[in-house]
Amino acid sequence: MRKSYYNHRKKRRASFLSLFIFLFLITGSIGYVVYAQTTVSKAKKEYNLLVDKINDAEKDNIEITNNIKNLEDTVNEKNNEYEIMLSKAKIAYLTFDDGPSSNTLAILDILDKYNIKATFFVNGHEGLEHLYKEIVNRGHVIANHTFSHDYSYVYSSVENFKEDVNKLNDFIESTTGTAPAKLLRFPGGSNNQVSWSYSGKGFMNELVKDMTNEGYNYFDWNVDSKDANAYRQKKDVIVKSVLNGAKYVQKANVLMHDLGPKTTTVEALPEVIEGLISQDFIFDPLTEDAYKPHFLKVK
Repeated sequence: MRKSYYNHRKKRRASFLSLFIFLFLITGSIGYVVYAQTTVSKAKKEYNLLVDKINDAEKDNIEITNNIKNLEDTVNEKNNEYEIMLSKAKIAYLTFDDGPSSNTLAILDILDKYNIKATFFVNGHEGLEHLYKEIVNRGHVIANHTFSHDYSYVYSSVENFKEDVNKLNDFIESTTGTAPAKLLRFPGGSNNQVSWSYSGKGFMNELVKDMTNEGYNYFDWNVDSKDANAYRQKKDVIVKSVLNGAKYVQKANVLMHDLGPKTTTVEALPEVIEGLISQDFIFDPLTEDAYKPHFLKVK
């Protein structure tokens, strides 16, 4: 009887234990399901938020891309307007040959007063290194007019001309710390007849082609101040020559000289500048892209 009672209780305990385990597992399963659903729901929300952020970012990116394109279109439009305006503008390029000299600082001071940048086609004058530096430091362009300006030497052969040009390039670079741009003016101009005495009539044609192939941009002039027509030209002649010559061109490459005797060129310069301004000219230094008057039509 007692044994039967204990067996019965044992069975009941086993049943309760099984029920407890069952309920525990059910409860655990339900909890896990709830937890899993909560986690999934949270992950979905985070995913949806991320998707929304990505969509917003894509919208922003599209907007930024459109804004950039609009800005690029505006810049291109303004550039085109500027190029058209520049092509129609009257531009004066003031150029000074053969310097530097005792007049260089006075020329620079006048240019500073009018906030104008000019181009100096220099030769090699040892002992005046400070003036080359001053030209560059004040923002003007130094260009090559040969070291010696000696017709008998530079026009006796292409090799001599190149040697003289390279000598000046080295001198300018060692003096100013900056290599000059490959801008060149031939002594006497590209169609000079002085060279005929040394190398014949076809020499300049050969030389111009050779220097062009070397990458040089050469500049003659289309407005002559006539300050080289006399040892010391009259100031009024210089002013009149420039202003009358400039009336007939849109791009004025003005030839003047920076030499010791040319004091009247310095005196004439303010009137020249003001006269060109009254003719609606603006001023620029020469660059590779500037208008290039050429006397010689290379064959």
